[in-house]
Amino acid sequence: MSILFSPLNIRNVTLKNRIAMSPMCQYSAKDGFANDWHLVHLGTRATGGTGLIIAEATAVWPEGRITPGDLGLWHDDHIAGLRRITEFIHSQGSVAGIQLAHAGRKASCAIPVEGGKQLDLKNGGWETVAPSAIPFSPGERAPGMADGICLERIISGFRQAAVRAVKAGFKVVEIHSAHGYLLQEFLSPLSNHRTDEYGGSFENRTRLLIQVTEAVRSVMPDENPLFVRISSTDWTEGGWNLEESVGLAYLLRKSGADLIDCSSGGNVHNAKIPAAPGFQVPFASALRKTGIMTGAVGLITSASQAEEILREEKADLILMGRELLRNPYFPLQAAKELGDDIQWPHQYVRAR
Repeated sequence: MSILFSPLNIRNVTLKNRIAMSPMCQYSAKDGFANDWHLVHLGTRATGGTGLIIAEATAVWPEGRITPGDLGLWHDDHIAGLRRITEFIHSQGSVAGIQLAHAGRKASCAIPVEGGKQLDLKNGGWETVAPSAIPFSPGERAPGMADGICLERIISGFRQAAVRAVKAGFKVVEIHSAHGYLLQEFLSPLSNHRTDEYGGSFENRTRLLIQVTEAVRSVMPDENPLFVRISSTDWTEGGWNLEESVGLAYLLRKSGADLIDCSSGGNVHNAKIPAAPGFQVPFASALRKTGIMTGAVGLITSASQAEEILREEKADLILMGRELLRNPYFPLQAAKELGDDIQWPHQYVRAR
């Protein structure tokens, strides 16, 4: 059997294969509630054979949404719709995960099909918060600087959302600390100009993420894995870099994280990102040497490419985004390509 289709054990959760669907915003929720679109979108990847399906960035507070169309878990009423989804995913032999997020200064935007620009306060927008009063890009409204009370509320929001995620049936929780959203904004000296205990030194800039990680881990069952997605580099001189990501990996492992989902960029509006097939895999490889599991992501589009990454021990898990949007049945086809005999949904067996 290929490594791609071998099981992966993380704590007491077993993924039937090493293919995971990256969390990808659908901008289709209303007031944070999941609906039929989310059920079909996520459920289809379960019938397609994906081992781990991570629901999109789900806001821990209303003002933490990127757009008004984001999912939320700031209220108990959000649980029922998500439980419907996790029950279906698990009925197909896949594992359901969810990404918890706060968008920070990149919140309050229109959905992409409506332009994606920052919403005016008089046109459905809301005030945003960040480590420092620095807008993401020129011309945008500056965020408010998060004070101590705000930071306590953010930590509490992640903790409470994790409790709700477990009640909703998710077996994996991922903390979003990448792509220029709030927790990464604290990590990077380009967006964090604070002079208090949350700014300046590496220890201070990583403090909020570590506090959030410990808070989330404290309310999760011991058997359930905790992931953290990070941007391994800002791709900008003077910004967050791979060396700091390696240092962070040691801290996250000590704080109860089980796997780091290694992405990059998103915090600098004009960063030059050398996107190419597998361009972020070296980050997963470097962080894996600290002893923590890692996930590789970024323009991974073929079975042979994914298998090579695993065989060369550069990552433990392959996260796929756009390829699974294009082809929700990629795992079924990839198994055939690699010569693996995997179980199909009995309703689809005639097509094998």
